[in-house]
Amino acid sequence: MFRIGIGFDVHRFAEGRKCIIGGVEIPHSKGLLGHSDADVLTHAICDALLGAAGLGDIGTYFPDTDKKFKDIDSQILLKQVKEEISKHGFRIENIDSVVLAEQPKINPHRMAMRAVLSKTLDIEEARIGIKATTTEKLGFTGREEGIAAQAVALLEFGEK
Repeated sequence: MFRIGIGFDVHRFAEGRKCIIGGVEIPHSKGLLGHSDADVLTHAICDALLGAAGLGDIGTYFPDTDKKFKDIDSQILLKQVKEEISKHGFRIENIDSVVLAEQPKINPHRMAMRAVLSKTLDIEEARIGIKATTTEKLGFTGREEGIAAQAVALLEFGEK
């Protein structure tokens, strides 16, 4: 049996923060604001995986009201999500994602992101798609107020 899940996340830019996307620190004049490290791509992937497994969302497992998640590396959260879906009998078949941002440019960092996410999830890099697009200067991403990301995950249930 296969299950598909979708995830979406948004974080605004803020001074004095690192810009971490897909587990990679990207040089930029501003970082992303959030309770954790605000890794917008990793958060979207977490939600896609949890959704496909029917296990809720990232806020259910890692609420922003819990101090133990303050400034946490989102790769730790993603690893816990992978363990949770595995515990319920699911395996990741593939993940596809898109980052919506005018700046910083994502393409030069895509392969590094795939490598980090692949290691965290213990799957082949070829099973992870990362794309980037702008919104043609429209909306909050177009005004460079923040970044959005969307991810889709395909899981298989049962023994392989």
